[in-house]
Amino acid sequence: MTTFPEQDPAGDVRTVVDCLVVGGGPVGLLTAVFLGQAGLRVAVVERWPRRYPSPRACTIDHEALRILQSAGLMAEHTDLFEPSQGERGGYEFRNGEGELLQAIDWNRPAESGWANTNGFYQPDLEAALEELAEATPGVRIHRGWTFQALTQGDGGMTARLAPTQQPTEALRVRSRWLVGADGANSAVRSQLGIDVGDSGFQADWLVVDYQPLVEEKWSAFVTQYCDPAQPATAVNSGPGRRRFEFMRGADMTVEELGQDSTAWRLMAPWGVTPGTARLERHAVYTFRGRWAHTWREGNAFLAGDSAHLMPPFLGQGLCSGLRDARALTWRLGMVHRGLAAPTVLDTYGPERTGHVREIIDEAVAAGRVICELDVGRAAARDAEMKKRSGDPEAATREPPHPRLGEPSLTLASGGGVEGRLAPQGQVRVAGRTGLFDDVVGGGWQLISRVGDPTEVLSAEDAAWFQRIGGVIADVSGAGPVQDLDGVYERWFTEHGCEAVLARPDFYVFAAGRHSDIPRFVPRLRGALQPAPVEGTP
Repeated sequence: MTTFPEQDPAGDVRTVVDCLVVGGGPVGLLTAVFLGQAGLRVAVVERWPRRYPSPRACTIDHEALRILQSAGLMAEHTDLFEPSQGERGGYEFRNGEGELLQAIDWNRPAESGWANTNGFYQPDLEAALEELAEATPGVRIHRGWTFQALTQGDGGMTARLAPTQQPTEALRVRSRWLVGADGANSAVRSQLGIDVGDSGFQADWLVVDYQPLVEEKWSAFVTQYCDPAQPATAVNSGPGRRRFEFMRGADMTVEELGQDSTAWRLMAPWGVTPGTARLERHAVYTFRGRWAHTWREGNAFLAGDSAHLMPPFLGQGLCSGLRDARALTWRLGMVHRGLAAPTVLDTYGPERTGHVREIIDEAVAAGRVICELDVGRAAARDAEMKKRSGDPEAATREPPHPRLGEPSLTLASGGGVEGRLAPQGQVRVAGRTGLFDDVVGGGWQLISRVGDPTEVLSAEDAAWFQRIGGVIADVSGAGPVQDLDGVYERWFTEHGCEAVLARPDFYVFAAGRHSDIPRFVPRLRGALQPAPVEGTP
């Protein structure tokens, strides 16, 4: 590991760190928490002096909650999230006459031990994440500092920062790694010269957040009103809050769309008026689908909106950013501690790009359905969707379940489950009951439903696996871990396997027969710590 001599600090900003995180939103804060927990010295720099006080993202899925659980946030903050409810899966598409066109099952049992989809209030989540980050050893947050430039070399980099209000008072910070989590207009991405791809989808929408002053009754957690006269979205945006979104028509300017009088006028058909609601925020956004062509240059990485943008119709923008944070930090943490070679970082971008591109494509496809303004094409769309909705097999769709992109740090092991999410269920061990990650342990997991994996694993491989933070469990019922709700039994049956080796970001490295376990662990070791090529130092 490259080290740098300490320099005199300016203010409380450390000038030598292991990782500099640019951007103090949820993705940047979570990245810092995970890296701090792995033993790194981390500085987070955020150009704004205070947290943004209004909501932006408002839906979060089961996988993202498991990620927050692994950071230690869910133990005291489950009340921040309100699970999706409603008939037909909680997510409805209706036409201008209110007829149901299609539903997405956001209420499905999810793999991760949490409700599939939840509403939340982003300022509360950011406050909880910042509190957790500030309590994490090695992490410091510096608000009111702007990233200006970086240079790379000698196994690390130097970033130029300056107080946002005093841009000429530059400070240089040396770090081994840098993570750009600085949003859609990422200065880090620009500095790295990374180009972005574009889906070709673009639409201006007014987003209105309000607090109901009277009880409201909604048939779904989210409803998309596919009305060519005025496409709109109604969504539960967390405990005690609601959100409407309205597309801008050709006869309206962006300036007119952004007026509060426009917000009240557009919400009036649903009975939302100044007498029944308190307007919390309204803002115009341009919904797009974009992605960075590469997520890494040298020791600098992108995460969150700096790496990808998507229309909000599937509620996956923030979720994808939190996945980025976990996927990158377990790799950086292992490399920092000497448990993995730097080559493990090569799969971060390809894995996440492939995963998020599928979600972007589906979100854009949903947006094209919702945003149709031509009356004739909308009528044809309605007829086709109503025809499909009469088919019980097609009436309610599943949300997207992408696998990791390639090349991935996985082992092809039959059944195609590698690179997909591994389960988490309620278990009981020695009288303690809870979710597996809390009771048995997160990180690397080796689980069998037919016996004790250590009985077929060599002592050396078992010791190495435990050295990298792995946990080993027998959920057959004969061992100490009891599968209380049958989650593991159902998952193994569905995927036709007996054993699974899962990664710290909960994706399957390998799955197969119990007798395959002696092959899984050495192959993982070889993937994390590849032997040097003969003749190289």
